[in-house]
Amino acid sequence: MKVNKIVVGYLSENCYVLSVDDSKCLVIDPGDDADKIIEEIGDKEVLGILITHRHNDHIGALEEIKNRYNAPIYEFETLEEKEYEVGPFTFDVIFNPGHAADAVSFYFKSFNIMFVGDFIFKESIGRCDLAGGNYQAMQKSIEKLKKNKEDIILYPGHGDKTSLSYEKEHNPYF
Repeated sequence: MKVNKIVVGYLSENCYVLSVDDSKCLVIDPGDDADKIIEEIGDKEVLGILITHRHNDHIGALEEIKNRYNAPIYEFETLEEKEYEVGPFTFDVIFNPGHAADAVSFYFKSFNIMFVGDFIFKESIGRCDLAGGNYQAMQKSIEKLKKNKEDIILYPGHGDKTSLSYEKEHNPYF
């Protein structure tokens, strides 16, 4: 799977466009700068928009992308913790409250990658002092994450990708 990261908005949020071929894609967290995201999508069919949580820096361009491509939205309110198939994409939904009550990660098992939004950052975690945040819930979500394969690559909502094994060794919150 091809993962293209587009850094958008004043908080440098990571929007991702995922594709397995040149004709279909998924968009994760269209935070801002719809024109940059549309340019990255090109002429691909958008099969869905995945939202890790509804903080403004992750959904600023959501309505414009949704309306342009008439794509369904996959987010906490419409999901269960289970496996989903969307066209050629298969992913598991994992609820991980802490940074936000509606925090969701999307785990693409066959590619061993997980999109974690603001749940985990390289050597850190998302803030828990914002509305809907809860540090105790964050700790439970971290414990849940730690049960996965250590070589999972984690794609956060800001900054560089990392791996679960790296975070277990270097993240003070682990």
